[in-house]
Amino acid sequence: MRELERSLKQLGKVPQKHVTASARKGMNIALKQSKANAPVDTGMLKKGIVSKGERSRQKGKKVYRIMFDSRMNDIFQKPNKEGKITGYYPISQEYGFFAKNGRYIPGYRFISDSLTDNVNKIEKTIVSEMQKKIDAEIAKAGLR
Repeated sequence: MRELERSLKQLGKVPQKHVTASARKGMNIALKQSKANAPVDTGMLKKGIVSKGERSRQKGKKVYRIMFDSRMNDIFQKPNKEGKITGYYPISQEYGFFAKNGRYIPGYRFISDSLTDNVNKIEKTIVSEMQKKIDAEIAKAGLR
């Protein structure tokens, strides 16, 4: 981490495209594990898990979230007999739900577990990717 900070100081401002690429590569680790651990009923839940980048005004920052694709809401939201949409299937699978008889059915926690299980691996990937990109920029600028 210290070497990365030193390289950043040498380079000055980091191009946003490098930050974005490094963050995406790190988050892909959790995305793949989330899809692998998702419960399989029809297989649509795995297809609906996506990684989406946050829009930020701050340079040098990129945050990705693992979420469910809103384009698949017609599949994930089913109306009840009265036509009202009462639940969101992917969220109930992640966090759990209460059955009609009042019993709590626990969730699978496939997304949150994929993030917590891979924290170190994600951090190392992001730092190593940034280090490669920064070294390439320093070499291109002729600072080394």
